[in-house]
Amino acid sequence: MTDLQKNYIAGEWLAGSGEIENRNPSDLSDLVGMFAQASDDQLDRALEAAKTAQAEWAAYGLERKQAVLNAIGIEMMDRATELGTLLSREEGKPLAEGRGEVFRAGQFFTYYAAEVLRQLGENADSVRPDIEIDVRREPVGTVAIISPWNFPTATASWKIAPALAYGNAVIWKPANVTPASAVALTEIIARQDIPKGLFNLVMGAGRDVGQRLVDSPEIDAVSFTGSVPVGRGIAMAAVQNFTRIQMEMGSKNALLVTDDADLDLAVTLALGGAFGGTGQKCTASSRLIVMDKVHDAFAEKLIEGAKAMKVGHALGDGVQMGPVVSEQQLGENLAWVERGRSEGAELACGGARLNMETDGYYMSPGVFLNTTNTMAINREEMFAPLAAVIKVASYEEGLATVNDTNFGLTSGIVTTNLARATHFRRNARTGVVTVNLPTAGTDYHVPFGGRGDSSYGPREQGPTARDFYTVVKTAYIASGTPS
Repeated sequence: MTDLQKNYIAGEWLAGSGEIENRNPSDLSDLVGMFAQASDDQLDRALEAAKTAQAEWAAYGLERKQAVLNAIGIEMMDRATELGTLLSREEGKPLAEGRGEVFRAGQFFTYYAAEVLRQLGENADSVRPDIEIDVRREPVGTVAIISPWNFPTATASWKIAPALAYGNAVIWKPANVTPASAVALTEIIARQDIPKGLFNLVMGAGRDVGQRLVDSPEIDAVSFTGSVPVGRGIAMAAVQNFTRIQMEMGSKNALLVTDDADLDLAVTLALGGAFGGTGQKCTASSRLIVMDKVHDAFAEKLIEGAKAMKVGHALGDGVQMGPVVSEQQLGENLAWVERGRSEGAELACGGARLNMETDGYYMSPGVFLNTTNTMAINREEMFAPLAAVIKVASYEEGLATVNDTNFGLTSGIVTTNLARATHFRRNARTGVVTVNLPTAGTDYHVPFGGRGDSSYGPREQGPTARDFYTVVKTAYIASGTPS
C-alpha cells in the first residue's frame, strides 16, 4: 500500500486537500502508505449524498439489506489473516490480536445481518374503542461515526454494522493514526449492493473533519469512541442541533484480587488485562487492587511475568506485546512513568523505552508498587503498558477502592468465594463486570458500555444498539365497526 489512498465519497474514490504518511510503529522505515485528507467541499458532498442514499437504502427489502451485511462480514472473516496483518503493521498489536480483531469485526456484520430480520414491532389496543396501535422503529437518518486507533477495525465495525442494519447512512471519520485499516474496510463495503453515498469515508484530523461533522445540522446522530475531553466537546457541539450522541470515553478499570484467589490465575489475568494490546485498551486493567495477605506473593509473580513478556515487532513470532502506536503516545507514556515516581510510587520493573532490531516505539511493560488510589496514575487514564498495584486490608476496602473513580467501564474480581463473587457482581459500579476473567474482552451480542465519565448515551452492541440507531414511531389506526 504505497500509492495515495483516497477518501470514499458519494460512491467515488477521491483525493483530498492534502495527504499524510502512515508508518509502521514496529519499523519506522516501513511506509504503510500515503492517505488523503478530506476537504470541506468533499465533506459537504458526503453529507448531501448520504441524505439521498439513506432514503433509498431504507426502502430496500429486508433480505437485500441482510445479504449486504452478511457479505461484508464473511469477506472480513475470510481475509482475517491478510487484513489482520495490515492492522498489526500500522497499529502495532501482535499479529494474533490483529487477526482476531478483524475476524471479530466480521462477526459484528454477520450478527447484525441476522438482526435485520429481527426488527419486530409491537401492537396494542387503545384505551379508546375501535382503535389499534402500531409501534415500530425507523432509521435515525445520517450517522457520523468517529472511531479510535486502538481497535481501528473492530470499534468501527460495531458502529457501522448496526447503523446500516437499521437503515441509516454512514459518514465515517477514522483515526488518522490508523487509516490503512479504514481504507481496507471501506473497499469491502464499497463493493456491495448499496446506494452511492450511503457509506462515506472521510479521513482527516479530528479538529477539522471531526469538528465539522459534529457541528453539522445535516448529521442526525454521532457515535464516538475516544477521550473524555474530546467527548465533552462533541456533546457541547451536538446539543446546538439536538443531535443524538453515543459516546464511549475513558476508563480506569480495576481488577480486585482477594485473599482466597488462585494467584496463578490472578497473575495471568492481570498480565493479559494490563499489557494486552500494549495497554492501549479502554478495558485494560490499569489498577490491580490486592488484599494484603496475598499482596507480596502476587506482586512477585506479577513482576516476574512482566519481565518475561516478549516485546517485539508486531509481526514477529511469539511476540506478546508490540510497540506503542506513535511517538506522541510513547512520550505521554514515559511522562506517566515520571509522574508516578514523583507521586511516590515505586517502579518495580519496566516503563522504559526499548531499543530493538528495528527502529520503533517500543516500551517495556511497567509495574508500579506502593501506590494509593489518590495518585494521578490511579485516577486518570494512561492508555499505556503500565499497571499500578494498590494494597487493601479487606474485601470491603477493595470494593470501595474499585468504585472510587470518576469512570465506570469494566471491573473484575478474582476469587474462589461464591458469596464474594456475587456481592461484587451486584455492587461494582461499572457497566461491565467480570469474575475470574480479565477486564478486557467482551462479546458482540450483548450490551457494552460504562458509567460515569466512561460512557454517555445508549449502550453499544447487541440488540440494545437499536436504541441509538432508530427512532420510535407510534401510530393510531381507527379500525372502524364492521358493517
